[in-house]
Amino acid sequence: MMPSSPEGEKQVPTEPKLDCEPQPWRCLVFYLCFYGFMAQMRPGESFITPYLLRDKNFTQEQVTNEITPVLSYSYMLVLVPIFLLTDYLRYKPVLLLQGLSYTSVWLLLLFGGSVQHMQLMEFFYSVTMAARVAYSSYIFSLVHPARYQRMAGYSRAAVLLGVFTSSVLGQLLVSTGRVSFRTLNYISLAFLIFSLLLASFLKRPKRSLFFNRSSTPLRGAVPSELQPVRPGPAPRGKLLAACRDCILVRMLHELGASLRLPQLRLWSLWWVLNSAGYYLVVYYVHILWNTLCPTTDSAQVYNGAADAASTLLGAMTSFAAGFVKIRWALWSKLVIACVTAAQAGLIFLLYNVVSIWPCYGAFVLFRGFYQFLVPIATFQIASSLSKELCALVFGINTFFATILKTIITLIVSDKRGLGLPVWSQFRIYFVYFLVLSIFYFLGAMLDGWRHFQRSHHRPLPLAQELRSPLEEKAEQTPSMQDTCPPLYPEGSAWG
Repeated sequence: MMPSSPEGEKQVPTEPKLDCEPQPWRCLVFYLCFYGFMAQMRPGESFITPYLLRDKNFTQEQVTNEITPVLSYSYMLVLVPIFLLTDYLRYKPVLLLQGLSYTSVWLLLLFGGSVQHMQLMEFFYSVTMAARVAYSSYIFSLVHPARYQRMAGYSRAAVLLGVFTSSVLGQLLVSTGRVSFRTLNYISLAFLIFSLLLASFLKRPKRSLFFNRSSTPLRGAVPSELQPVRPGPAPRGKLLAACRDCILVRMLHELGASLRLPQLRLWSLWWVLNSAGYYLVVYYVHILWNTLCPTTDSAQVYNGAADAASTLLGAMTSFAAGFVKIRWALWSKLVIACVTAAQAGLIFLLYNVVSIWPCYGAFVLFRGFYQFLVPIATFQIASSLSKELCALVFGINTFFATILKTIITLIVSDKRGLGLPVWSQFRIYFVYFLVLSIFYFLGAMLDGWRHFQRSHHRPLPLAQELRSPLEEKAEQTPSMQDTCPPLYPEGSAWG
């Protein structure tokens, strides 16, 4: 924070002054992490599909071709407005909207009885997905930018722990306690009402990234978001106009320069193409499980255990990814190609096995592979971007992934398109990932050939290339205030 004395204003600190943060920030971060944990306590979520098929007596065609596709359509419609409202309204109102939407989802699940009610339920669920950015952004408004990476770890750990605990609790209640799916949804509703009450007591920040900015402080002295805003001597209207012009000019300049970076283009392309396929598999795999094992005994349904195991493996692979040391400029495409090919093989296994247990295992590994690449993509995209441009790039990538996912849904799943059954859909997803892996392998071979040609003239700088994503991020520490907080759009940590 800038010192208030005239002598202090003449000094430009070389390092962030963390002591200038407000004292209650630790309590606020703890409270927000506790809220993030409780907001994930939805033990009935893993069993929504069997609940719709058995308790609500919807047909598999209705769930596959009429109800589930609405999630992709509505998510595409609400993603950009909620992204902008999150920043404009300064996070808390969007968190409240998310809590109200979750409550609406479970009220419709419990008391809705028609296809239209379930389609409305999918709409409210898409609102909760789009609003997840409010939680991942809110926590960074509490602390100095030098603490961003640690805060990202805290918030991500709280969310993952909540998802894991919720899945385990739901599985124990169903398998051991013989609790019905309907009772499990009442328990989920109670947790969600409690998390909504927690959100109502959150402190609303005074600043946000784009719409609620103060006058730009000196480099290296970014104030905490919760400090009072000190107006400058210029008139408010002129100051705001000048800030907008400055932000626009800087973002356009940096965007034009960043588009020339091959790693940014590669990992943004991966984010768009692979995320679309990943979430289509996640959306429809529960229907596939019910088709493979249509038991009427709820105690024999282990969806919660599969979700818990995939969350745990995803957390482990995400952590391990930070310590992988390779020449990313040379081997990125090969790593992506190998992981994508493995995912294609797992999808092939998903719809070809005759037992539910290999199907569960294939899904757990599929999610683990995706979560392994998410932090690598995040570090590679964010390493050379300002925090404003970083948020913009992640938002654009997520939006294009949503458009692609919606197009595939409309063609493959929707009854107005091909309206394919779930088995045929997974065959298409297998071909989709297989084509992507071939595309990445060809790119890796081309890069290898170019490297072979250049190696006779100029060797690669090993000291610069052989590093892990965490080491790449550490190199940015002196200018941490200009890098973006680690974001996890579209619920990549929990989806």
